[in-house]
Amino acid sequence: MCDRHTVIDFEGPVPLYQQVAGILRGRIESGTLVPDRPVPSITSLVQEFGVARGTARKAVHLLIDEGLAYVVIGRGVYVTRK
Repeated sequence: MCDRHTVIDFEGPVPLYQQVAGILRGRIESGTLVPDRPVPSITSLVQEFGVARGTARKAVHLLIDEGLAYVVIGRGVYVTRK
């Protein structure tokens, strides 16, 4: 899944975790990632975007902090209902 909206600029001024979070945010807002369904795993984000695990984790936590995702203990991170 690589289009112009999923390209990470590794040399740009915007931190990588913010770029990944922005892409995921866009997928949530467009309905590609639907409420009460899982956010892609850290491993899949690492593979898709070519970033470190810590970067992917930080991106997901940013979505949680923004209220776009929530944690279900023992299950993972899910998209929040609007």
